[in-house]
Amino acid sequence: MTALPIGFYRGEVDDVARSLIGMTLTVDGVGGVIVETEAYDAADPASHSFAGRTARNAAMFGLVGRAYVYRIYGLHHCLNVVCGSPGSAVLIRALEPLHGLDAMHERRGSGLGMRQLCSGPGKLCSALGIDLRLNGASLLQPPFALSGTPDAAPILVGPRIGITRAAERPRRFGWKDSPWLSRPISG
Repeated sequence: MTALPIGFYRGEVDDVARSLIGMTLTVDGVGGVIVETEAYDAADPASHSFAGRTARNAAMFGLVGRAYVYRIYGLHHCLNVVCGSPGSAVLIRALEPLHGLDAMHERRGSGLGMRQLCSGPGKLCSALGIDLRLNGASLLQPPFALSGTPDAAPILVGPRIGITRAAERPRRFGWKDSPWLSRPISG
């Protein structure tokens, strides 16, 4: 697999969100193929960056090609790829687990089926060992590895989920017919 050049991350957030589908993401060798993403930018009322820069969202206004990791519900972490214009990031919603399955099962629970390992942003972060320590970390160097060929997967586009503002906007991207999505995409 070819590592993504920094120029890839400079693209518009919707283009990057679409292009990440089919890429391979690992953290310390644990991960798989990205099958679902969501796009957010500073003009989007659903984005953490909509009200401007804060201590929490500072990574979204930093260098492209970095991780923006935040905590939701006081329990789970979410991984975003900082890209495009300041305040833009792509939420990694789901991936097909392929690498480091033993580590994923250890982190998520040995009794879980394969589909339950990474079929949602919180599950994915738990399985890959992603937490706030990786906020602002470069995706171009360890422990991250993000590689592949853009536009390799058939993609559906639909409304985002798990949000209350601007949820209807078609900024959720998913690998068509993938069994690894967090939820099916109508499209």
